[in-house]
Amino acid sequence: MTSSGLRRDELAAFLRTRRARLRPAEVGLPEGERRRTPGLRRQEVAQLAGMSIDYYIRLEQGRGPHPSRQVLASMARALLLSRDEREYLFRVAGETAPPSGGPSRVVPPGLRHLIDAMTETPAYLVDAAYQVLAWNRLATYFVGDLAAVPDTDRNMIRWMFRQPVTSAHWTDAETLRFVRGTVADLRAAYGRYPADPAIRELVTELLGTAPRFAQLWAEHDVEERRPTVKRVPHPDLGPLEFECRVLLVPETDQRMIVYVPEPGSPTQAAFRRIAERVAS
Repeated sequence: MTSSGLRRDELAAFLRTRRARLRPAEVGLPEGERRRTPGLRRQEVAQLAGMSIDYYIRLEQGRGPHPSRQVLASMARALLLSRDEREYLFRVAGETAPPSGGPSRVVPPGLRHLIDAMTETPAYLVDAAYQVLAWNRLATYFVGDLAAVPDTDRNMIRWMFRQPVTSAHWTDAETLRFVRGTVADLRAAYGRYPADPAIRELVTELLGTAPRFAQLWAEHDVEERRPTVKRVPHPDLGPLEFECRVLLVPETDQRMIVYVPEPGSPTQAAFRRIAERVAS
């Protein structure tokens, strides 16, 4: 360790292992010709981070200069580091990680694979502000084809409070509990990410356009998230009933939302029919 707190060997080893785990496709690069070793090449990381290849090589060899906070932040983005990994990178470099400016909107490859593998269960992933980041084929039967929707409109909370005041959505006790818990989650995210413009704009918009949201926001509630039973009169599938599970992903502060039918129920049979239709 140097007098500045830089642990060169640990930093070098960490950079090498993080680089080795990434595939080019995960960072928007072509696979190209056959690779001798797994992961990205050093020059690819340097290119993504906007830094000199020689500088990056010296860091991986444990003989580079003390990297600045700007360089560390660039490498964290290039290597798709999680929040914990980002903090570790700064720590072994003898620096304190700056607070995250906003919720993570990077979808970890493992979560994307998990969602796609759930062929008989609708599932989608949202960030801390309930912006939808990824979804599987079955989920499109409930949230629509989000590929055709602008990113700014892929927000669950905005959808909920755009429902007309006459909607049965506002008379169902389970739905109201889900809405209340979701607003409580948003309030917590508002506190964790005070510099995030997307969260501030969403809250400002809903305070001005949705009286129900303004009422819940003013209550300052924070409540434990519990599974919610949803009853949906689906236009194509008929009446459906399932548990809506919201699963926290701690390392990214994201949530996976899964629609879980009771085994042997008509809803499970309906989900299986959709899965067969999608697979054919």
